[in-house]
Amino acid sequence: MTRKRVLSGMRPSGKLHLGHFHGVLENWLKLQNLSPNASIGEENECFFFVADWHALTTEYNNPSGIKDNISDMVIDWLSAGIDPERSTIFLQSAVKEHAELHLLLSMITPLSWLERNPTYKEQLAEVKDKDLHTYGFLGYPVLQTADIIVYKANAVPVGIDQAPHLELSREITRRFNFLYGETFPEPQTLLTETPKLLGTDGRKMSKGYNNAIFLSDPPDVIEKKILPMMTDPARMKRMDKGTPEKCPVYFLHRIYSTTETIAWVEEGCRSAGIGCIECKKSLIPSIIKRLEPFQKKRQELIKKPDIVNDVLNKGNKKAKKIAQATMEEVRKALRLEVRG
Repeated sequence: MTRKRVLSGMRPSGKLHLGHFHGVLENWLKLQNLSPNASIGEENECFFFVADWHALTTEYNNPSGIKDNISDMVIDWLSAGIDPERSTIFLQSAVKEHAELHLLLSMITPLSWLERNPTYKEQLAEVKDKDLHTYGFLGYPVLQTADIIVYKANAVPVGIDQAPHLELSREITRRFNFLYGETFPEPQTLLTETPKLLGTDGRKMSKGYNNAIFLSDPPDVIEKKILPMMTDPARMKRMDKGTPEKCPVYFLHRIYSTTETIAWVEEGCRSAGIGCIECKKSLIPSIIKRLEPFQKKRQELIKKPDIVNDVLNKGNKKAKKIAQATMEEVRKALRLEVRG
C-alpha cells in the first residue's frame, strides 16, 4: 500500500459558509477518509493548514481579527469531521521553515512568472477597496510553493480556477531541481469539483458580497436570509411561469432537498403551481436539518476552550519535524553552511 501525501490550506478570513463546506471541506473529508482498501490502492496522508500568513496578503492593514478567525475556523473544521487523529492540522506561522524556504525560492523565481499569474491580474482589477500592490500579494504563489514542497506533498486538491497557481508552483519546483539537483517531487494537481454555490443575491456565495449562509447560522437566521432571496427574475407575479435553472433557490434545493421535493419545485415553478415563498419555505428545513449535526458538534467543541490549541500544538510538532528535515536537504543542496 502506498501513501500519498496530500496538502491543502485555508485562509482564516472569517466565518465559514456553505460554499466553503461544499467547495473545500467535503473534499477534504473524502481525502481523509479514503479507505486503505480503496480500489486505487492508496491511503492518503493529509496535511491541512491554517494559512495565517496568506491572510496577511490582503488583510495586512487590519490583522487584528486573524487570531479569532483561526480559532473559529479550526472549530468549524473539527465540527465538519476533519479528524486530528487521521489528518495533521497545523498553523502555517508556527512552522518558520515555510518562511525560510519562501525566501530561498524567491531568489530563483522570475518576476515575469508572477506578473503573468491570471489570479493576480484579476484581483488587482476587481478589488478596489484595498491596495494590493505589495510584494506579499505578488509573491503569494512563491509562499504557496514553499507551503507545499516543504512537506514534499505529492498532490494538492484545487478547483479549476486555482490550477494556474499550482502550475506555477510546479514550474518553481522544476527550476529549483534543475539548479540544485533533484530535491522535491513536483506536486500534482488534484482537480476537484468545487461547485459554484450561489448566495442569497444570485452571485457566488462570498463573505465579501454579504450574501452568505454561514455554517454557524442558527435556524432563525437561516430563515431570515432565505425568505428574501433572489429568485427567477421572470416571476414578477405569482401567476408568472418560471425557469428553475435560473433561480438561486432551486440551485440550493438541488443540493439539500429530496428527489421528491426537487421534482415538486421544478413542476410548480414551470407551471406557476407554487409561488416563490412556498419554494423558499420548503428549502429552509432541509438546510437546517443538514447543518444540525455540524452545529451540535460545534457547540460541544466551543465548551472545550483548549481544544484548538491542543490540536494545533500536536499538528505543529509533526509538521515542524518534517519541514526541518526538508530544510536540511535544501541547505545542503544550496551549499549553505549553518553555524549554530
